[in-house]
Amino acid sequence: MKLNRLFQLILDYPKVVLGVTLALTVFFLAQFPKIAIDTDPKHMLPETSPVRQYNDQVERDFALHPDVIVLGIVNPEGIFNVRTLTRVKELTRAIQELPGVISRDVDSLTTVDNITSTEGELVVKPALGTVPQSVAELSVLRKSLLGNPLFVNRFVSRDATTLALFIPIEPSVNGKEIADKIRSLLPKNSGGDKFYLAGDPVARDTFGTEMFRQMALFSPIAGMIMCVALWFMFRNATVIIANMTVAMISIIWSMGGLIALGYPVHIMSSMSPVFLMAIATDAVHIFNEFAFRLREGKDKRTAISETMKVVGPPVFYSDVTTAVGFAALATGAIVPLKIFGLVIGFGTLVVLVMSYTLVPAVLMLIPETHILKMAQTHGKGSNEGPSWLSHLGKFCVTRTKPILLAGFVLFVVAVAGLGQIRVNNNMVHWFKRGSVVRTADRVMNEHLGGTSTAYLVIQAKDEGAIGKPALLREIEGLQRELEKDPLVGKTVSVADYIKRVNQVLHDDNPAFDRVPDSEREVGQYLFLLQSAAKPRHLDNVVDFSAKTANIILQLKSWDAGVMKKVIARANAFLKEHPLPEGAQVKPAGIAYFNMVWNHEVLWGMLTSFLWGLVLVLALLVFETRSFLWGCVSFLPLLFTIALIYGVVGLIGKDFDMPVAVLSTLALGMAVDFAIHFVSRFQQRYREYPDLKEALIWTVARPGKGIFLNAILFALGFAVMGFSALTAYITVGILMAAIMILSSVMSVIYLPSLIVVFRRRLCGAEHLSQEREPR
Repeated sequence: MKLNRLFQLILDYPKVVLGVTLALTVFFLAQFPKIAIDTDPKHMLPETSPVRQYNDQVERDFALHPDVIVLGIVNPEGIFNVRTLTRVKELTRAIQELPGVISRDVDSLTTVDNITSTEGELVVKPALGTVPQSVAELSVLRKSLLGNPLFVNRFVSRDATTLALFIPIEPSVNGKEIADKIRSLLPKNSGGDKFYLAGDPVARDTFGTEMFRQMALFSPIAGMIMCVALWFMFRNATVIIANMTVAMISIIWSMGGLIALGYPVHIMSSMSPVFLMAIATDAVHIFNEFAFRLREGKDKRTAISETMKVVGPPVFYSDVTTAVGFAALATGAIVPLKIFGLVIGFGTLVVLVMSYTLVPAVLMLIPETHILKMAQTHGKGSNEGPSWLSHLGKFCVTRTKPILLAGFVLFVVAVAGLGQIRVNNNMVHWFKRGSVVRTADRVMNEHLGGTSTAYLVIQAKDEGAIGKPALLREIEGLQRELEKDPLVGKTVSVADYIKRVNQVLHDDNPAFDRVPDSEREVGQYLFLLQSAAKPRHLDNVVDFSAKTANIILQLKSWDAGVMKKVIARANAFLKEHPLPEGAQVKPAGIAYFNMVWNHEVLWGMLTSFLWGLVLVLALLVFETRSFLWGCVSFLPLLFTIALIYGVVGLIGKDFDMPVAVLSTLALGMAVDFAIHFVSRFQQRYREYPDLKEALIWTVARPGKGIFLNAILFALGFAVMGFSALTAYITVGILMAAIMILSSVMSVIYLPSLIVVFRRRLCGAEHLSQEREPR
């Protein structure tokens, strides 16, 4: 009763509603200048996450930089020529002067020490000092660098066509901005040299920048397409303005609230505008029913009141269910997904509030002259709606067995596809195949050790244990075992440095390319390295107390599964060859972090999905006041998710973060249509207790609103299929498919289910006087 009085006040004072809404919108809009952006994948997990804390500890202990850009220079004719080497020298100097670059730790041929010997004495000096000018000098340099295992496939490719510069940057700077500055330093006339920029900060921050650019591009395009579609549906500018206003208000309130609370905008939350714009199309159900009421000869106020009376409950439950489906993301461990779920959940509730307040107020303000035109444009014919929908309704109630059989066959296929799903995350693959980032990553992985970095940390019980030959040989053995994997391009450890010194001090005799037998010799070599070489390079692989060592791995793929195989191979080796001195091995690095994150995506999304299923089913049971009705309403959602993800498995698409998120998002969105269908059917059946007539009416009248909503939703997301980012393409195409499929399932599959279970759903006493549909 109180709600009805409040609603009447809204109809009496529509301009007041608009004024209050505008004031609140201005407040949230004022928060936008405070926006902060965070695209660092490490922040996907909370600060308390053990893997995140251990990664930070390893980087501190071994003086490692978390953010490193790799500049690759490729010359098919060979990089050992005067022009290329001169460029390396000049570029290194120029890059070191860039703000944000940690200049002292830039690794280039001109800054990395080459370990050699002269007359039995260790000589450590930069690999490239003065650029050789003669063919003979260039040949000597080539032989020197390619003869050093520490350089091959790390700084110089084995075929001498590629070299790399490793450029560490400050954690606070943007990797894309630094990459762009480096590109500005590259020569215009490159000759035979080609330049490529790769590495985690380049991919991460380029994706972050492109992400916001894509949203700025596609959000208005989606809005315009939806406006055009609304115009063809209703031919009324006020309806279009009302729908888009609801969308914009939900975007501004939710994003403004996020910013006001001090949270940064992550990769996922950047997609909120498109999602909320699509969710706001739920108001189409109100416009659809309003137009029907007008065609029945009702005056404007009565049409609005009756519309909200019959459409209000399903709109309420569908929006609440959508909000719950998104909020289920908050049960996972991935921080940006939690924030994204809560932002969309809040925005959906804003859409609900606007549907109950702003939309009726706007309808009250539509000029009388536009009312009849809107009703006439919406459709001609009887109250059952367009003839093709009436025929569809008759087909659904008379051909139940073929419909259910087709659904069962598709479900079996979907289940087979679900078994083929491969869980994997690879941020580089979020770019298109021909993109600059993905091309650079591919070229660098083909020519050098790899752009993805991992660490295997060896922790001994006692200080000095790393200096014992037996442990060093086992470390070397582990390296050789790991290098059998073709995707492990390079490994470096303290054993490699010891072996290098041992060889060069024995006149470069290959027979001494091994770990010495004497612990005393190892200690001397470590002392010589600490005294003569850059301390940081040795610090990267062993700590000062020689209690902890680090194997640096370069992987040729960012696939999370690659690191998983590396760990499995390492564990198998260590099981057969236990490390002496009680040493233990523990993985770390960005590649390991991605693997853990991949695991969190799987189980986090699975947990959120299961919680969402339970909550959505509970809401459906509560809304329908029947467990059986709740289950029937739930089946189209379950079928839609199974079929979509079955197809994902069958086509070999990776189940990565964007795909995983969609499983939970679909919970809240795909169930909306079933809620509207069942709610309106039950209303109609109470008024006219004829099962066949009620189902045909529901397919024809509310079904039109369902299809209109689905089309608007699909159009809003389909534009993302033209994005430059494959992550957005995936989200756009799959969400459009989910909406179309769930609407079809609700309008076609539900009538057949209701017919099959009519006695238990509707009660035998209600059906006793009816002629059962055949």
